[in-house]
Amino acid sequence: MKVIAQGAEAVIKTNKKVVVKERIRKSYRHSLIDDKLRKSRTRKEAKVINKVNALIPSPKLINADEKKMTIKMDFINGPKIRDILEESDHNALCKQIGKQIAILHNNHLIHGDLTTSNMILKNKKIYFIDFGLSIDSHKIEDKAVDLWLLKQAFESKHYKIAKECFESAIEGYKEAKEFSKIIDRLGQVELRGRNKKK
Repeated sequence: MKVIAQGAEAVIKTNKKVVVKERIRKSYRHSLIDDKLRKSRTRKEAKVINKVNALIPSPKLINADEKKMTIKMDFINGPKIRDILEESDHNALCKQIGKQIAILHNNHLIHGDLTTSNMILKNKKIYFIDFGLSIDSHKIEDKAVDLWLLKQAFESKHYKIAKECFESAIEGYKEAKEFSKIIDRLGQVELRGRNKKK
């Protein structure tokens, strides 16, 4: 298998049929604590992936092995939204992104890392990937922060079209059950973010 990504928490490998995410050992943590953390995070992410599979396009979970600290999923063969957004109908893609976030939030799932690097286009569908930071939450604050992270991602990677992209995403997000409350809270989150930068 070929390594396609390596982060602070995990190594991602694929053979173009399946993807295996392996949580790596942290030498600075006591081995018993490290094992316990990696097992619980592997278990939690597998549960989230199963929930997401029933809601929006995402890699299907094949299995999770808590002893090996691995999660095996379907390989999604397509370009990352990060690499095609500016040459595509970005408004249509971002509206679809917003609709899918609304579905997750209506089911109280927070992605936690909403960037265009974690979205893949295949057969005109956008697949969300990487649920390592995902949580179950009913909190308006968590949903607003999820949207704020998306806005930050647009401004960082796609600054020329960021405003249009986020407006289109919010248009799609109108399907969220608590839309008004979440958007109101988003304003507060953005204000806090700006104050921190000063």
